[in-house]
Amino acid sequence: MYARMTTIRVRDGKFDEAIGIAKDSIAPLAKEQPGFMNLLALTDSDDGEVVLISLWETEGDLQAGEDNGYYEDQIGKLSTILDGRAMRENYTVDTLA
Repeated sequence: MYARMTTIRVRDGKFDEAIGIAKDSIAPLAKEQPGFMNLLALTDSDDGEVVLISLWETEGDLQAGEDNGYYEDQIGKLSTILDGRAMRENYTVDTLA
């Protein structure tokens, strides 16, 4: 399994809007992507930070979303409320328990 971690910081007063976009627009489209397994959000409303973690069956599935423009399109939905740039990192997931 593979994971993409995207960390964003949202402008003051835009935290709920960011969560709404992730839940109502980004998550449904993620479910349509080949190899998609799950989308998690780690949130800190006090700091306006959101960490989105998407899980993928294979590294190829994860990479396909970056190659075909899917990932950039989804981040673009948040562009007007971001405070800075989205930071993206990819990982291999090991199940420990």
